[in-house]
Amino acid sequence: MDILKAATDWAKDELFSTPFFALFGLGFMVASFAFWQLGKTDIARAYIIPTLIAGALLVTIGLGLFFTNKSRVKAFEKAYHADKTAFVKSEIERADSTLKEYQTIVFKAIPIIIATCAIGIIFLDNPKWRASLITTIAMLIVILLIDGTAHARINNYKNQLETVKI
Repeated sequence: MDILKAATDWAKDELFSTPFFALFGLGFMVASFAFWQLGKTDIARAYIIPTLIAGALLVTIGLGLFFTNKSRVKAFEKAYHADKTAFVKSEIERADSTLKEYQTIVFKAIPIIIATCAIGIIFLDNPKWRASLITTIAMLIVILLIDGTAHARINNYKNQLETVKI
């Protein structure tokens, strides 16, 4: 197995995936603009700021991850050719660390935040609070969708790394 190819393929898959954060972020920003231009009710007007903030956060996440992974593709080849054993070991450690973060943040903390927001919708009648909570839920669902696939990719990548004999 060519581990350098597996590493660059994983990073390139991430390069394909991360722009979806920015794409959804732009969708939230368009929604914010639409609420600003077309919103007539209090609840519609209340969505303007939360959707704009969520959109900006998602765009920032997408761009940050894109440029991080873009530089990683170039760094993989240098690190691999410098010391193959150290490269594989560091990638396994990084993958383990990332998988633990996914387990804690994406698959535990985010669902708890979503549930808390859903409960808040029941008890809070203010349009601004409801709009903020609903927008937060929508943004976190986008993160869950994208990071769920990223989790599967990095798990497969880690499994490939563990089968390497150097």
